[in-house]
Amino acid sequence: MNNGSSKTITLLDNNHILHHYSDSFSADGKSKIKCKGLGAKLVAINSFFLEYLKEYQLPIAFIKAYNKNSLRYLKHDKLDFYIKILNLCDKRIAKIFGKKESEPLTLPLFEYHYSNDKNSIISESHLITFNLCTIEDIKIINRICLKVNAILKSYFARRNSTLAEVSCYFGKIEDKIYLIDDFTPNSLKVIPLDKNHSAIDPYNLHSASSITHYTDYLHNRLIA
Repeated sequence: MNNGSSKTITLLDNNHILHHYSDSFSADGKSKIKCKGLGAKLVAINSFFLEYLKEYQLPIAFIKAYNKNSLRYLKHDKLDFYIKILNLCDKRIAKIFGKKESEPLTLPLFEYHYSNDKNSIISESHLITFNLCTIEDIKIINRICLKVNAILKSYFARRNSTLAEVSCYFGKIEDKIYLIDDFTPNSLKVIPLDKNHSAIDPYNLHSASSITHYTDYLHNRLIA
């Protein structure tokens, strides 16, 4: 599963792995766009939010930033799916249910995805039938996702922004579920409410300029 950033994973030692972020980005999982200094900003954004979520006693495999372009994690087995949490109607949902795009949802909507392809949505039954996880795993994952969404919605609301969606990736260490990713621009969709940032569109990341502007917007929210 490609989350947009050009990330490589390497084994550091028997108990730890490194996530290394380059300065390339892909919105479609195919073509790559080079953005100067992007890797370091993605590491800063990821490490900040992973540390922030740790304060709420969530199980997170992240340990600390290893260097300016790498994050250090406990060694884990990544699950073969991820959960997209939506707080606003996206284009697909709006079309299916006759809603307006970006209309707020009364409750967060969970989508299980087997890949980043737009047709990759699967159900909880798929997860169980194909042994991707257990029923108990799903319950734990859903609880973690609810908490992550509530924490980040509140965080961005205090910074005059709306959390439209966030994708959560999980792994296992000795049968225990851990949050392992992901707060890159492709996974974290935040809409500015400030008119000074009205040109920023988290769903239109197809040029170096748009990627840089949105990444900088997220990066600046770390201290705002």
